[in-house]
Amino acid sequence: MKEILTRKWIVISIAVFCSILWGSAFPVLKVSYTEMQMAAEDTIAKIVFAGIRFLMAGLLLLLGLLFTQRKALKVTRRQLGFLVIFGIVQTALQYFFFYNGLANTSGMQGAILVSSGTFFTVILAHFFYKNDRMNKAKTIGLIAGFAGIVVANWGQSFQFSFQFNGEGYMILAALTGAIGTIMAKEMAVGIHPFALTGWQLTIGASIMLAIGLPQMQENAMVFTPLGWGLLIYSALLSAVAFALWYSILKYNKAGEISIYKFITPVSGAVLSAMFIADEHFNGLILAALGLVAVGIIAINYKVPTKRNIQANLK
Repeated sequence: MKEILTRKWIVISIAVFCSILWGSAFPVLKVSYTEMQMAAEDTIAKIVFAGIRFLMAGLLLLLGLLFTQRKALKVTRRQLGFLVIFGIVQTALQYFFFYNGLANTSGMQGAILVSSGTFFTVILAHFFYKNDRMNKAKTIGLIAGFAGIVVANWGQSFQFSFQFNGEGYMILAALTGAIGTIMAKEMAVGIHPFALTGWQLTIGASIMLAIGLPQMQENAMVFTPLGWGLLIYSALLSAVAFALWYSILKYNKAGEISIYKFITPVSGAVLSAMFIADEHFNGLILAALGLVAVGIIAINYKVPTKRNIQANLK
């Protein structure tokens, strides 16, 4: 497995695929809120919706392992303690902040602030891992990727304001996501990536539902066939994206693969333009894709050394 998940083209392909899946969540959530008639200010409904989504995703992975690799489900008492903390941070806290922060920020602000999670991850990796330090290539990649996010969302309503339950929540969502990435890399020793994903999603979702369901108002969500379809798709994308992401994270540098998360908000802008009537595809999105591509190339570009040149000549 390690040999496969350390091949550069496989790692890049999986990272890009995961980022596109996460990007598709933006239009799916927007359409879901409208289809299921959830009020923009209804925090509890969003917590319950997120809880249902991630519980379905977690159980899907755990059931899959039950029938294919039952031994992978077993965890030690120490690992169970980590999984509880990880589920709280990576699922319950991150998506509480994300779902509710997104409801109180503009599209441009939300996309820019979410992308700050990539900065947080690269910076945290710099301090946690000696072989994952910041360098010129990563700096160029981060700047280009961040510029791509700004360009992709240019023209939307952008106001320089700050609300703790809006912009503040989005920053906290990005920070908890980055902390979760380092936790998965640093502490999930001996846990199968799919089991790690399944348990953390299930635990985090259970906490969200335990908090949200008793407080939920009647008819806060109206389930329709389309609403169920969107919910099932969002659960599947979470299960697949997180499982694959933790698989490559286990064998690769956190700082280097996190740059691909810049694709998430850009792909979200592209997919929103395709599926949401009020959003339109334009040249700025193409320019944004170009900037993100520059960032990815910069991160992965290796300056030829005398040793490498000699090795290639042999």
